[in-house]
Amino acid sequence: MKDMVTPDEGQCPFEFNFDPDTFTVGDIVSYRVPERFDDMPFVGRLVAVEADHVLLVHDGLPGVEQNIMRGTRESRPVVSAADALG
Repeated sequence: MKDMVTPDEGQCPFEFNFDPDTFTVGDIVSYRVPERFDDMPFVGRLVAVEADHVLLVHDGLPGVEQNIMRGTRESRPVVSAADALG
């Protein structure tokens, strides 16, 4: 995430929740798609939190309809390539 640091601000512009026990709808999370992008981080917003998984959308293109993706319920949710690129 340090590549996202802007010289003027000195910190990441996103505030992530990395604690799956406290996930709530609307939280910003760092998710990954290891099948295609190894450990590269993506920014997502939770739209549903279930006992064993989360539903999220990629957070970044305002006004563009987002694909809802299913992710694992862990500190950095894992999303399948099919969901992410679908």
